[in-house]
Amino acid sequence: MREMGSGDSASRLILWFCLGLLILGVGFVQCGVTYDRKALLINGQRRILFSGSIHYPRSTPDMWEGLIQKAKDGGIDVIETYVFWNLHEPTPGKYDFEGRNDLVRFVKTIHKAGLYAHLRIGPYVCAEWNFGGFPVWLKYVPGISFRTDNEPFKRAMKGFTERIVELMKSENLFESQGGPIILSQIENEYGRQGQLLGAEGHNYMTWAAKMAIATETGVPWVMCKEDDAPDPVINTCNGFYCDSFAPNKPYKPLIWTEAWSGWFTEFGGPMHHRPVQDLAFGVARFIQKGGSFVNYYMYHGGTNFGRTAGGPFVTTSYDYDAPIDEYGLIREPKYGHLKELHRAIKMCEKALVSADPVVTSIGNKQQAHVYSAESGDCSAFLANYDTESAARVLFNNVHYNLPPWSISILPDCRNAVFNTAKVGVQTSQMEMLPTDTKNFQWQSYLEDLSSLDDSSTFTTQGLLEQINVTRDTSDYLWYMTSVDIGDTESFLHGGELPTLIIQSTGHAVHIFVNGQLSGSAFGTRQNRRFTYQGKINLHSGTNRIALLSVAVGLPNVGGHFESWNTGILGPVALHGLSQGKRDLSWQKWTYQVGLKGEAMNLAFPTNTRSIGWMDASLTVQKPQPLTWHKTYFDAPEGNEPLALDMEGMGKGQIWVNGESIGRYWTAFATGDCSQCSYTGTYKPNKCQTGCGQPTQRYYHVPRSWLKPSQNLLVIFEELGGNPSSVSLVKRSVSGVCAEVSEYHPNIKNWQIESYGKGQTFHRPKVHLKCSPGQAIASIKFASFGTPLGTCGSYQQGECHAATSYAILERKCVGKARCAVTISNTNFGKDPCPNVLKRLTVEAVCAPETSVTTWRP
Repeated sequence: MREMGSGDSASRLILWFCLGLLILGVGFVQCGVTYDRKALLINGQRRILFSGSIHYPRSTPDMWEGLIQKAKDGGIDVIETYVFWNLHEPTPGKYDFEGRNDLVRFVKTIHKAGLYAHLRIGPYVCAEWNFGGFPVWLKYVPGISFRTDNEPFKRAMKGFTERIVELMKSENLFESQGGPIILSQIENEYGRQGQLLGAEGHNYMTWAAKMAIATETGVPWVMCKEDDAPDPVINTCNGFYCDSFAPNKPYKPLIWTEAWSGWFTEFGGPMHHRPVQDLAFGVARFIQKGGSFVNYYMYHGGTNFGRTAGGPFVTTSYDYDAPIDEYGLIREPKYGHLKELHRAIKMCEKALVSADPVVTSIGNKQQAHVYSAESGDCSAFLANYDTESAARVLFNNVHYNLPPWSISILPDCRNAVFNTAKVGVQTSQMEMLPTDTKNFQWQSYLEDLSSLDDSSTFTTQGLLEQINVTRDTSDYLWYMTSVDIGDTESFLHGGELPTLIIQSTGHAVHIFVNGQLSGSAFGTRQNRRFTYQGKINLHSGTNRIALLSVAVGLPNVGGHFESWNTGILGPVALHGLSQGKRDLSWQKWTYQVGLKGEAMNLAFPTNTRSIGWMDASLTVQKPQPLTWHKTYFDAPEGNEPLALDMEGMGKGQIWVNGESIGRYWTAFATGDCSQCSYTGTYKPNKCQTGCGQPTQRYYHVPRSWLKPSQNLLVIFEELGGNPSSVSLVKRSVSGVCAEVSEYHPNIKNWQIESYGKGQTFHRPKVHLKCSPGQAIASIKFASFGTPLGTCGSYQQGECHAATSYAILERKCVGKARCAVTISNTNFGKDPCPNVLKRLTVEAVCAPETSVTTWRP
């Protein structure tokens, strides 16, 4: 792609070229993707584009089509995904594009749905993904240094990038070939690190850009959070807000590659929620300034299956509070409110891509951004930046009411069709419900600490870094040594027990003394290093100390994180012996990678070895650490998404039919869950839930992994949890709520009927909808008037129409969906004249087969 000078003239030339070809009778024209200062141009046409991140390996192939269709239905034009190097090249030169790694199938599914794709090749992805997407073998290439002006690294990065580009080209997947890919990304959020590295960082970044351009994809390349991205690469913004961002050249468009829809979760922390009113406000602020491309990170977060979660300490769930939840279900009101936002902005598209905004003050903390095109199209954004107070503003001789921290969108500079703070769509209440699966009958197998396989161990002097030994083939590494204790030690004769002190670089450790669990310790994402200190029981003679070091995902972000250490590097010392302190760090240590059960493939149905599984009832009475549990179950009826409820368990891993669900850990969340308001700048600690509860209790089980019967479930438990409490549950909508005022902004069919004139007022409606296969079983609350409270805790206010329940029951009960017009006549009479009223409803959803139609 050539460097662009005058963006407007370039776009006109492309447009006239395409039109000329059509006039000459060329039936099929591919004019490719370019850009100017206003927007991306697809086949010569400027576009306002909404994009959503859906990472293909964080869901299953059978989910892809449904996820992409839901994104399209939500007003999404583009699907964005990273490309995960460590999935596709697990060993040097050997590639994997099967199953969840089938990138071609994923991109073709996007194309089939009629959407575009943004391929973020990286190949560094961050993404809370194990090792930031880099394969661990890359760390051991001689002379390598990641993400700098280093020949071994650049050689490997170039090879993988070109491999992916050639794969896409071979399937004709770039838009220049008639495919869906309109953008590609090289590197990822490099700006800060590049600055710290100085000239080497700048040289590497420039090399990466030139290398990408040389692949000749026929579509633009972007670099996010890279202020000095060289032409023709577009520098883009990531963040909760990007309205203060500007590209590094005046002829480049404003692109927001990551509009964070929520935040990720870490074990031991609460769940983070971003109110949709604030997210919509952030997007509208970006668009009103001239932004033309917004990508929601994430639109569907999905699941960190297997050991793909990074961090460390990132949870298996990567839900991200996204518009489509981890299980593939629509999250309301986030999904529906953003859908309406997209519709409102698309109504302004002609003006937005044709003009620059004229910004005027309409109050102390209020502004109007007005786009007036030569064609006569006019669109306006009225913003109230006040976090406390609503504002009544005058614009074009008309008064408008703006809630605090909100923007109203006027596609014709007169009629407000949307306000970011006024949510008119329903809120869905999701629950985990029991399935018809019978109680699990468990069998157990204990890791035998006394009989290690000598062929899988080695002994050396001193303590070794964990990943250098395991090469990340397992989360687990045994560090084993022995300590000789003389008969005269005072603690053997009633004195104080000795203290074992272990310093670890992460991420967790379980301490076994003579085969018995003596204690455990854990780091955190903020401080993966930790120190264990505890009294231990020793006897006279030789004592065996075995330390099981556990990784909880490799780091994915930070300067040269490939050099960060994991495991026990010491010192390891005994205190309180007659000689004082005994340092064990430099004596002989024996190492074993992984668990005996891993080596025996206990998680896989193909394992037919007889190993002596015992009835779990014998172990449940006194739960033991390092225990494998297995059971068989039949797939439950229905098509609701499934999850394992891991209540009663501690920490470990889960497999179903040999497929790894991921790591589980029922660590309790600490944090502040008391405050949440949509107004004011959002940060991840602002709106949190789950404090005092397990960070993640439920673990997604894809239905495509199940057979009709005899499904093998295997759990490895590190701490000693009780599997009798584990159950299979289904995720479903249990109820829906809606609250809409009688003057809620709306526009019939989302079309301007009389451009620039006052509209005929169309009464707003409350829309209720249960999940497929469900119907509205009952009305739990209904009030037309001035009700109080929030979904799940509504109360009648001073004003209430007595007919509210009867109207809602008659129109909604027994139906999968319903709509009720908000008007005085609909409820018999005005319950409180001259008072702004709203209709508030909470309905219960249930399976259609159990719901009867309402009868008066």
